[in-house]
Amino acid sequence: MEPYHRRDQIFRQLVDTGEVSIAQLAEELNVSEMTVRRDLEALEADGRARRVRGGAISLISRAYEPPLAVRNSTAADAKAAIGRAAAELVDDGDTVIIDTGSTALAVARSLRARRGLTVVTPSPLVVMELGGEPGIRLYIVGGYVRTNEFSVIGGDAEDTFRRVNCDLAFIGVAGVHPERGFTEYNADDARVKRAAIAAARRSVVVADETKLGKLAFALVAPATNIDSLITDAPRGHPVVTRLAALGTEVICVEAGRSAGTAVG
Repeated sequence: MEPYHRRDQIFRQLVDTGEVSIAQLAEELNVSEMTVRRDLEALEADGRARRVRGGAISLISRAYEPPLAVRNSTAADAKAAIGRAAAELVDDGDTVIIDTGSTALAVARSLRARRGLTVVTPSPLVVMELGGEPGIRLYIVGGYVRTNEFSVIGGDAEDTFRRVNCDLAFIGVAGVHPERGFTEYNADDARVKRAAIAAARRSVVVADETKLGKLAFALVAPATNIDSLITDAPRGHPVVTRLAALGTEVICVEAGRSAGTAVG
């Protein structure tokens, strides 16, 4: 693993848990403790961590949102597989909400060339993705566009979802936690997501494995309020097992495969 990717993985774990252990990281990454120390020194120099005895603690809050360009390049194959599995839930003629975020955008890509769909979205990127498809009618909600994130937020966006009734909502999140629920970095985005969930007959969270067990700043929905989760995590992942026990359908996919296996 290249140092950049290894440090990014350490940083994501720091954001998720708040602290890391040198010995544990060395074992998980299969590198020496000296290598981990150098990685932590680099993260400290970047202002993303502070070294402490035996490890490091995060200097980034749960509200820290990685840049969209970084998220788009992370777990791309997994997100594509998740998008294909999500598209299998959609029938021609459905009215579908596609949320913001890199994984939700993968859902939009998998719906190209479909017929008779109505797509409601708070994402200008989804509009750009599907705008040339003659079989898809697009409806973008009104409101303010978050700079660099390309998500539409605000009361107008929330009100739009209160006025529509949709078949499916595909929701992207920053964190999936069985006890603390589905969470997002930004409170304004979280409010729009809650309104989208309420507008749909069936709500489906789309999240790659890196989101499982993670807790971000703003609550989107309790775990029991979401019908399904599509993820590339293995069926034996503890978060998958716990969500299934709570009654959430979990569809597990593998990168490169078009179909998933349901758990629960």
